Amino acid sequence: MLPTPAVVVLRQFDTVRLIPSRFADREDSVLITLAENTDHLRDLFDLDNATNERLLAEQGGLPGIGVDELVFGVPNFRIINAAFAYPRPEGSRFNDGDRGAWYCAFELETAMAEIIFHKTVEYQEIDRFCDSVSYQALLADFSGQFHELRDAGHGGTFVACLDPSSYLVSQQLAAQLLDAGSLGIVYPSVRREGGTNLACFRPALVGNLRRGAAYRLTWSGSPQPVVEPISAGA
Repeated sequence: MLPTPAVVVLRQFDTVRLIPSRFADREDSVLITLAENTDHLRDLFDLDNATNERLLAEQGGLPGIGVDELVFGVPNFRIINAAFAYPRPEGSRFNDGDRGAWYCAFELETAMAEIIFHKTVEYQEIDRFCDSVSYQALLADFSGQFHELRDAGHGGTFVACLDPSSYLVSQQLAAQLLDAGSLGIVYPSVRREGGTNLACFRPALVGNLRRGAAYRLTWSGSPQPVVEPISAGA
């Protein structure tokens, strides 16, 4: 059992999360463009719904998160719910493979550094740095009591939770805090010095979600991509 970190009252506006633009470009289903007629579309929806993790979560069909925790009827609610319904199989720093979290940064530069790091790792695995991906910035506001790890980067009890290459201890802490009712964790970025991240455990706390600017990241043979803004946002 790990000790419990201190709690801080946080009011942070305009946090930034970057997601691939293809997941944010449209609210209606891409299946509409594949269907030949209404009956065909209905069959495609039935097939998709059987394996769509967000829809399963919204129907109470996932073990990691209850339908009572999800959000409905607010702008971009599907994007919020998807963050919790589609965790990476191996999990991330403060969540396991059963339940996701809403990860965001206090600064655009930090959010960008996180994305670039993880995409670059993917390209290193196939030894090919040649791709171009568009990302949509999502802005959200947070107000609540979150567990505080911003001093952990200077050593101490929780330094292992910021291991650049392992999520073992951080996932253990997250599971412990989640079971105790934690709202989430504020922590220093290990991908950008001086940056701050937030892992929010509760969908209802992702406030005033709206779209910011969009960016294109292009890798042309180098691990460091060229970053170009492609829209200014709302």
